[in-house]
Amino acid sequence: MGRHQTGYIFESKSGAYHVRYYVTEIVDGQPRRVQKSHLLCRKDNKHFSRTCKAVKLLRDDFMRTINVTQVSEADMLVTDFWEQRYLPFVTENMKPSTVSGYKQIWNQHLKEHFAGMTLQGYRTHVGSALLLSLTKTQGRTTLNHIRSLASGVFTHAVNEGRLENNPWHDVKILGKVRPPKATPHYTLEEAENIISALVEHVECQLMIALSFFAGLRPSEIAGLRWEDFDSESVHIRRGCVRSKVVTCKTPESVATLPLLPQVLVPLALWRKKKGSPTEGWVFPNERGNPQELKDLVRRIIRPILAKEKIVWKGLYAGRRGAATAIIGLTGGNYAAAQELLRHKHMSTTLQFYKKQTQNALSDGLKALQAAATVSDSPRSEGQ
Repeated sequence: MGRHQTGYIFESKSGAYHVRYYVTEIVDGQPRRVQKSHLLCRKDNKHFSRTCKAVKLLRDDFMRTINVTQVSEADMLVTDFWEQRYLPFVTENMKPSTVSGYKQIWNQHLKEHFAGMTLQGYRTHVGSALLLSLTKTQGRTTLNHIRSLASGVFTHAVNEGRLENNPWHDVKILGKVRPPKATPHYTLEEAENIISALVEHVECQLMIALSFFAGLRPSEIAGLRWEDFDSESVHIRRGCVRSKVVTCKTPESVATLPLLPQVLVPLALWRKKKGSPTEGWVFPNERGNPQELKDLVRRIIRPILAKEKIVWKGLYAGRRGAATAIIGLTGGNYAAAQELLRHKHMSTTLQFYKKQTQNALSDGLKALQAAATVSDSPRSEGQ
């Protein structure tokens, strides 16, 4: 609930009694506590002192209205706070991809849950009960995203002065959680088969090549301009999400990457087909804006691969495949994979991008056998 105020009675120079109190007002879009005063009465025989009962009763009657009003103003429905305060805040300060993800989580999991609940009336155990109810259908990663967003909403309310504490701070998942599904990746053979199947669509070949042989994120591919390429490399400077140009995901993502012939060949063919441009978007739509890559996937890539009976695992699977292939082909050079994917921490590369391969165990056992054979070989005489 909001702060309960008693009110401070003071006497003015004109001989009247006033009560001093505070209210929360929105100033420049932010809540501020503002000092106010209210005339209670003029000094007379009945109201002769600021401490007399008659003056205090007037003070108490007035402050009751203030306390009720302040509680209703400070407290809000969680759904109203989302629409009026939190969503505008994240829209202004976060990347479009992040905002889109928040909207999806809110609409799918939180909007109905918070319906009719107020910020100050919400309790920790209610959040734990929500997560427990979702453990049967959602994996740990999704549950963590739900918890993070809900906690972010209430943290924002705390920082606006609407709450003293965040009830989601101590929300726990009180139950077993389904293990997350393995994220897919392409093998080198699969990537080459996809590129071969798209022989009539060089722009789609280039997309796959940039994903697998250069390790680019889909947003980075969509944000490429002809100015970003030179004869042997590509300069990653921006991303593009839902046709909106954004900064790269992290500072480490801004980099120059060498390009293999598997990328340079379709790049040259696509440039020639587009009239040899030297500037502009590499993948433009009909209006000259960045192309929605998912449209190319839906209209061209998926139908062709379905006809060829090739499994489509998503554009991001190329990036994961790139890391897995490099590590496998270089005998465990994780640093090379990290540099290609431009991760700040090696742990990200290993946890989310290095995938198990069918021959990893057999290759490892063969290496172990070879080492054991050498160590167990008979020593020559005299040794």
